[in-house]
Amino acid sequence: MPKFKAAIIGGGSIAGKNHIPALKQLPEQVEIVAVCSRDAGKARALADQHSIPFAYADATEMYRECRLNMVVICTPNNLHYPFAMQALEQGCHVFCEKPPAIRASEAREMADLATQKGVVLAYNLQLRQTSEWELLMRCKAEGQLGEIYHIKAHFLRRRGIPGWGYFTNKAMQGGGALIDLGVHVLDLALCAVDYAVPANVLANTYDFIGKTGGKGLMGSWDPQQFEVEDAAMAYLSFPNNASIMLSASFALNTQTDVDRNLEVFGSKGGAKLFPFSLYTSVAGELADVNFPYLEDVDIQLKNTAAFVDACLGKPSNVCTAEQGAVLQAVVERIYESAKK
Repeated sequence: MPKFKAAIIGGGSIAGKNHIPALKQLPEQVEIVAVCSRDAGKARALADQHSIPFAYADATEMYRECRLNMVVICTPNNLHYPFAMQALEQGCHVFCEKPPAIRASEAREMADLATQKGVVLAYNLQLRQTSEWELLMRCKAEGQLGEIYHIKAHFLRRRGIPGWGYFTNKAMQGGGALIDLGVHVLDLALCAVDYAVPANVLANTYDFIGKTGGKGLMGSWDPQQFEVEDAAMAYLSFPNNASIMLSASFALNTQTDVDRNLEVFGSKGGAKLFPFSLYTSVAGELADVNFPYLEDVDIQLKNTAAFVDACLGKPSNVCTAEQGAVLQAVVERIYESAKK
């Protein structure tokens, strides 16, 4: 079977620590042939570090010189759309970091072009690959939960405003805690309700701590350069009366340094994701079922393999282009509601 010829676009840590190592563990399916970054030195250094033959500062030159059919996009959020559209126009399968884009209209264009070109566009939302999530989906499929009617989803940091990179730059990132952290658990919550589109969205965002400045668990940040929300809270209701409560924060005066979880409430049973517990009844008595022996897996490797499977036409649970368009639309509606 011919290998995919892949390029990495973006020369930062997410490329070097996540995507390249995962792709290199699939040597029979993928060969990384190039790295592209606007910083030519970064591209060359990353390529040399991972024994990748070619490095480029210009994507157009890369496509002209390399016969690519797969691209992995690891850029700041505002560059997802232009680089994905360029790769899709070249007929490449695209694996893009989250969030899909800055605007919902961009994510929709990306999904439509992927369909038009007959290639795969997918997003790197790796929590789908945890053993806990796979077990939750089995419980749902087997009817253990009944009809899911409410979900609490949160990804909270007590003081986790990044003191580096572009995370507080609104033009480059499109937002803060919601678009960076909240999308991970929002994706799971939407999966649990079969990626239905909410009928109503009510939300608030805050920037009290971000605008004050200080030192946190991820370094110090400049309050004068803090342009995004440090916390977002949203309530989503669906046409079938299901609902999702979503919370995300870079900084929140709470007890735990990092708290990421999903609670699912169904007509027959409920579940908490991390650590996984099932709340149900056995022989007419209330029962909590715990699963202490779930496998600890490499979720980046599994998600990369799921993307490759999708490119090969195999069954896959990777976040699809269509789901990404819905996800981006919900994120946009949350921000719009908060503005009002």
